[in-house]
Amino acid sequence: MRQGLFSPRKLVRKIAPASRAGAPMANAARLSAPLQSPVKTGESLGRIGSLEVRMARNFKEVKKAQRLRYDVFYEEMSAIADAHTQTTRRDADPFDAYCDHLLVVDHDTLKRNKLGRLKPEIVGTYRILRQEVADQHSGFYTAGEYDVQKLIDANPGKRFMELGRSCVLKPYRNKKTVELLWHGIWSYVLRHKIDVMIGCASIEGTNPDALAGQLSFLHHNARAPEQWRVRAVDERYVEMNRLPADKINAKEALRALPPLVKGYLRLGAFIGDGAVVDHQFGTTDVLIIMPVSELNTRYVNYYGADASRYSS
Repeated sequence: MRQGLFSPRKLVRKIAPASRAGAPMANAARLSAPLQSPVKTGESLGRIGSLEVRMARNFKEVKKAQRLRYDVFYEEMSAIADAHTQTTRRDADPFDAYCDHLLVVDHDTLKRNKLGRLKPEIVGTYRILRQEVADQHSGFYTAGEYDVQKLIDANPGKRFMELGRSCVLKPYRNKKTVELLWHGIWSYVLRHKIDVMIGCASIEGTNPDALAGQLSFLHHNARAPEQWRVRAVDERYVEMNRLPADKINAKEALRALPPLVKGYLRLGAFIGDGAVVDHQFGTTDVLIIMPVSELNTRYVNYYGADASRYSS
């Protein structure tokens, strides 16, 4: 395909904000939202039909989310489980103990627990870590791959939040479930007055050369401006600029990107400097940076300045 027939940046603009001129509107929408109390354990944040998005109520539900993560990351994808993970059949790490866990549950699909009670099935999850909580423990998970502290230090007074361990059960990977997850995240952002969201997004595969089109496309079209740029830690840094811009098949690269990465781009996310190969999970990670002030106003307006679209 001849690259001169279209512009890669136009392809990005189809899924991301056409310009950053809308940023003040996004910020205004956030500031105009009525003051609400922080999100509470177990609180419902929205519902569509039988699906509800809410926070985990207790550690039993966190364990169920960990089992869902195991099913997706280890059974369906190519993550390599150690002996403990294989025995427990849960994807777990120390961060789970102090993160908040966002869940999508299906009230029409009930599973019997050990006490014989029927409980709605957990079909989607996101792990959330606020900066003030990270500071009280071991920092952000992302810091093992990217120098996020430098970004935090460069933006004093801004409240950061990390998103991670996102997964959805295969039959539920549809617009409705994804919208509920993002409705829950937006509610959380508003309640806790978050200014910047960060997190790693994964592209399946550990050979950067085989992913050259996708990595180069992100480098040339979505790399963070200097103000928001974060570099992968030196010992894990993988160059993303693997192809010249005029040698990239932009349509093919965009099509190949994981839905989650494309979803972040639609919201207005930036991409960090350098990728990181995660051999345990069989992926190549890129850093997502989403300043709330830069979010696509179309999506802010869609979910509501007060996150009321799917309020239950």
